[in-house]
Amino acid sequence: MLSQDEHPRVLVVSHTPFSRVSGTAMTLSNLFSGWPKDRLGQVHTGNITPSTEVCERFFHFPPRDHYLPIQYYSMRMLGWNGRTPLQQSRPIAAVHAAAESRPAMAKAYAQLRATADLSPIRVPRTLTDWMRDFRPDVVYSMLGSVRLTRITALAARTCGVPVVPHFTDDWPATLYGNGELLGRANRSTQEAIARLIRLAPLGMVISRPMAHEYTRRYGIPFSPFVNCVDETYFAAPREETDGRPTTELVYVGALHLNRWESLRDIGAVLDRLAGDGLAVRLTIHAPEKDLARYGRHFAHLERVRLGPSLASDEVPAALRSADVLVHIESFDEEIRRYTRYSVSTKIPQYLASGRPILGYGPAEVASMDHIRAANAGVIVGTNDQAALVGDLTRLCRDAALRQRLARNGVDFARQEHAKDSVAARFAATLRSATDVETVRQLTPEAS
Repeated sequence: MLSQDEHPRVLVVSHTPFSRVSGTAMTLSNLFSGWPKDRLGQVHTGNITPSTEVCERFFHFPPRDHYLPIQYYSMRMLGWNGRTPLQQSRPIAAVHAAAESRPAMAKAYAQLRATADLSPIRVPRTLTDWMRDFRPDVVYSMLGSVRLTRITALAARTCGVPVVPHFTDDWPATLYGNGELLGRANRSTQEAIARLIRLAPLGMVISRPMAHEYTRRYGIPFSPFVNCVDETYFAAPREETDGRPTTELVYVGALHLNRWESLRDIGAVLDRLAGDGLAVRLTIHAPEKDLARYGRHFAHLERVRLGPSLASDEVPAALRSADVLVHIESFDEEIRRYTRYSVSTKIPQYLASGRPILGYGPAEVASMDHIRAANAGVIVGTNDQAALVGDLTRLCRDAALRQRLARNGVDFARQEHAKDSVAARFAATLRSATDVETVRQLTPEAS
């Protein structure tokens, strides 16, 4: 474990600042847990109030500051407020909403998104001065878009230090893959990533399969880092002696990326099982915006309850209220390519909670593989209602199976996801990025 003085000075570049408002922000806060506050600084683009729990030095770089004036005022005339991401402006948001059901609108939205993502970046002198004054040893970012990738590379070049990228989805292989902007969007994506990789002695990813693929793809070593959990999440497996009349299934998470469709499948199966005399219910806790957008798809399902949205400190109790926790992914071909290497933020939380997991989604995606590796759940890896009925029935009727899977999950979480040990390994990896003797000359020409 590094001493306080051995921690490198890290400049974090991200959309969401350190906080507990989302899974990404929570993962970020957990990974940097215990970091000396005077050795952390963050540039964030999101219009979100940061938490000072982990970091106290911030520079807010909102959209109005990094778009060129002509872009900024043009979009303000179209209804953009200048604070939220451009994709959330009224005209683009309207196209996005229509895109779900109309393929032509989906294509239009993709074109608008690409135009915003690839447009020129304006960097004010106040930002470059702030970054240089901080004097980082390394720049770290979870990226997520071409624009943020370019801002991250710019930060590393400005400060003359290496960058450590952290990929949590395989967006480089899937973003703008449908010929947006006559193919220029995809080419620009690959070029931006290539420039960033030339500044990186090593990288981070979200799963072991992704580490193998990205090491092969980009030619530098990648290490897996998923969310980690503190003691508040760890719980003993439920003693199956309370004779509860109904088996309670609980899902905590987002409904986008067509996850709502997989949950709807489970709800339909539960109604069928109820008709066969098996008392089981699913409670869904999702963000308010997702409940407003997708909640109607569950209205006809009698065994599905839409619970309240949860603050981060309410999640452990919700997980412990369950007999079985539900993790789902979409079977849609394009989405499963995007999520194939991803491990959801909530998986470590599920494992630590002492409850078995029902996994329903493509068998090959990393999140299902992670549950399988922990031997902590039952995986239904095909879009097959008969298989879902069979495995759900077995999981609900077999108390001994639930207890065994739950114990396995807690043991695995202790070994793989305990916050203190993961944060220590994370710090050592970032430190090693600053110790590499062959770090390239970080000049604009070399990038």
